[in-house]
Amino acid sequence: MTDHDRLFKELLSTFFMEFLELFLPELALQVEPESVRFLPQEYFADLTSGEKKIIDLLAQVKLSGQDAGILIHVEAQASSKPDFTRRIFFYFARLYQKYLQHVYPVVIFSFDEPLREEPHTHSVEIADLKVLEFNFAAIQLNRLNWRDYLNQRNPVAAALMAKMKIASGDRAKVKAECLRVLATLQLNPAKVELISGFVDTYLRLSAQEEEIFQAEIGKLEETDREGVMQIVTSWMERGIEQGIEQGIERGLQHERSLILRLLNRRVGTIASEAEAQIRSLSLAQLEALGEALLDFSQPSDLSAWLRSHS
Repeated sequence: MTDHDRLFKELLSTFFMEFLELFLPELALQVEPESVRFLPQEYFADLTSGEKKIIDLLAQVKLSGQDAGILIHVEAQASSKPDFTRRIFFYFARLYQKYLQHVYPVVIFSFDEPLREEPHTHSVEIADLKVLEFNFAAIQLNRLNWRDYLNQRNPVAAALMAKMKIASGDRAKVKAECLRVLATLQLNPAKVELISGFVDTYLRLSAQEEEIFQAEIGKLEETDREGVMQIVTSWMERGIEQGIEQGIERGLQHERSLILRLLNRRVGTIASEAEAQIRSLSLAQLEALGEALLDFSQPSDLSAWLRSHS
């Protein structure tokens, strides 16, 4: 399953100021970039559900001309939940109580459906008294048009276009455009991999869409096309490496199973400690054990062999 929380936390913590500049420009103008400090994860017991919740991202920043810092709390919400606004208010209240600092709450709604506008206010009214009106900044990706972000030289835009409102026939084009924007930013390889991996996770294409994707790349200007092809090539190389690693692991699993079956026939049931040692052996060691076990006749033979090869 996709770890949405981890993906969004990595993206936003790496490009925090770029995120603010893209979606909260007035706040970004006031934040002193060198003051940004990410605080440790906060765990809260959700008394209504009985679950323990972890807030996604908490940054302490200073605003220009102000001595006191503020907290910016960013929550990425991957599904539509009832009473979500109340939960965000609880987070706000607990952070405010703990740090005694102003808290600026932000929520990124990253789900594909529903398309309706999500509420972003929690209020309490009794008779003629408005006891509480709590608001947070809401960024609902499935209500944003990816075309509006095509000319943004911003790494967060390059990533999050993949989660915006996309017609089914435009998925391949959007993936190509995400990579085009990314290629123009001239980021270091680790940051390119972070964003391209984000895009690839959320825009997995069918075989037919892959053909359209390649055609879209062919339409790009030469410099953009070269940059995109470098990214796509790195995907292919990583895929080959992962395939080789997975193949080696499957081979090891097969070899272990075969050795254990043969040992059970030769010396009887294998003790759990000995089995754990066998499962930790390298492929070369397993092959050596496969030859040696032909001379085993009792469990002590196996124990002696494992001692001599530990």
